[in-house]
Amino acid sequence: MTLLSPKIGAARPVIRQLDEAAINRIAAGEVVERPASAVKELVENALDAGARRVSVDIADGGKTLIRVTDDGCGMTAGDLPLALSRHATSKIDGSDLLDIRSFGFRGEALPSLAAVGRLVITSRVAGGEGAAVTVSAGRMEPVRPAALGAGTVVELRDLFFATPARLKFLRTDRAETQAIAEVVRRLALAEPEVGFTLTDHSAGEPRLLFRAEAEGGDLFDALHRRVARVVGADFAENALRIDVAREGLRLQGYAALPTYSRGSGVAQFLFVNGRPVLDRMLLGALRAGYMDVLSRDRYPAAVLNLICDPQRVDVNVHPAKAEVRFRESGEVRGLIVTALRQALAGAGHRASTTVAGDTLEAFRPEAAAPPAARIYQMDRPSAASVARSFAFQAPQAAMPGLAEAPAARVEEAPVDAAEDRPLGAARAQIHGNWILAQTARGLVIVDQHAAHERLVYERLKRQRDGAGIARQVLLIPEIVELSPSDAARLLEAADELAALGLVLEPFGGGAVAVREVPAILGKVEAAPLLRDILDDLADLGSSDRLQARMDAVLSRMACHGSVRSGRALRAEEMNALLREMEATPLSGQCNHGRPTYVELKLADIERLFGRR
Repeated sequence: MTLLSPKIGAARPVIRQLDEAAINRIAAGEVVERPASAVKELVENALDAGARRVSVDIADGGKTLIRVTDDGCGMTAGDLPLALSRHATSKIDGSDLLDIRSFGFRGEALPSLAAVGRLVITSRVAGGEGAAVTVSAGRMEPVRPAALGAGTVVELRDLFFATPARLKFLRTDRAETQAIAEVVRRLALAEPEVGFTLTDHSAGEPRLLFRAEAEGGDLFDALHRRVARVVGADFAENALRIDVAREGLRLQGYAALPTYSRGSGVAQFLFVNGRPVLDRMLLGALRAGYMDVLSRDRYPAAVLNLICDPQRVDVNVHPAKAEVRFRESGEVRGLIVTALRQALAGAGHRASTTVAGDTLEAFRPEAAAPPAARIYQMDRPSAASVARSFAFQAPQAAMPGLAEAPAARVEEAPVDAAEDRPLGAARAQIHGNWILAQTARGLVIVDQHAAHERLVYERLKRQRDGAGIARQVLLIPEIVELSPSDAARLLEAADELAALGLVLEPFGGGAVAVREVPAILGKVEAAPLLRDILDDLADLGSSDRLQARMDAVLSRMACHGSVRSGRALRAEEMNALLREMEATPLSGQCNHGRPTYVELKLADIERLFGRR
């Protein structure tokens, strides 16, 4: 390949020491990618200072104003110039970079912000005098006295005015404001005992974008209230509590039911020792925990915090500290996957309440046109008149014609009605696919094919796990040529793969011989399968590829072996299906994450018909 403009010319380059201003602007390129990055650094500093309340004020997407006010420990007049020096921090002493228990530790944020914007820091310690310092494009003015209550106010104006080329790469004010709001929301989830506010001053009048009061009480109660405020009440209502500890690792938080899945990963909030992270391994483990209950185009919703000894995780591997590296990544992944699967199995047949809400919304008629004349209270019919009207319009038992050409089979109510059961007692089957069941509190509609498909699938998995994974010995071993490093990585995981039915042996150089494969997979193309497994091993340190393929085969078998749509069921068959659903884990959704039943409360049905 020919280089049109070589990076080094014919003349010998001269090595020179950059000045402090250039160094800070280069560092700002890593630390301060956009206004949201500046907000993240400043709010984390406030939390490290022990703040119980943090207020964030912005204007024009953070481009012209970012102000963070906290009630933390504050700084003295002598601390302010030192805080603006690179690599000056109160959070670590430098003796052990693996024992990090704070959000920040590098001491780069404030000098980087001061190098590319106009920064004013005002601070006061309890019982001391307030002080302020101003820095513009790296030039610091003398410290001066200032009036302030205990805490700190950091005001950043005209971000990137010293490096105007960076402004061209920022997005619209609205997009930058949304990114700032997302940063504040994630930090609010990490610290439920701290109050947060976010206010936009762009239009002259302050506009409150986000507010979360400090939560007290038990950790899970406080987190549940904060989750309801930040992620939404629907998520909090349909989330399962997670609290599992193993081998010095602990996972806490909430994970949503599979039927409360999303079309993207916007509702995935992961933390390590309270630090928000966007780590590929953790996101992969979250998806693996839902692998058996969600289709590929759906994403689980979760708020999870992994707690471990800081010595077991390296947080200094990413410029924005968004990714981490674990000493025992396999144990971390195993804990997350196991905890999620246990919680989902413990939920039994439970399905998301939002499914019923969507159903009721579909039932509601379109809004009628507004009345031509205003109806006054005196013109409205009385409750007695409404009751007489309903009684008059109700069909009579002996009225001819109503019993002709029924649209569905109706079963007589048995003497020992199971209405007190969670899924109630079957009352009818309509259109050959939908079972109507009556409960003590309302109505349940069951998709008989989807429900039975899930039951058969779970039964097949139990049989497979009980008898072990049958292997099929290849008459002629298939030889797959790989690079030596890929072959070594595969053979290191040979024992784990053999437990899943895939037996590999070295065949010299980078070649690997496939001796046996899982019998349930039938004919297997070995080379693509091994390359997919290698991709998993490289990204995640382990592979669920074989397990996923076997589960997919069982899922297809369950689909063909389940009750088909259009098949008429007797009352005892319908009730047997309902009882088995109640006893089977994960029966609230089919193999693709769709709900198997919808429950409508009696109050909602009455409201639908205007009776409430």
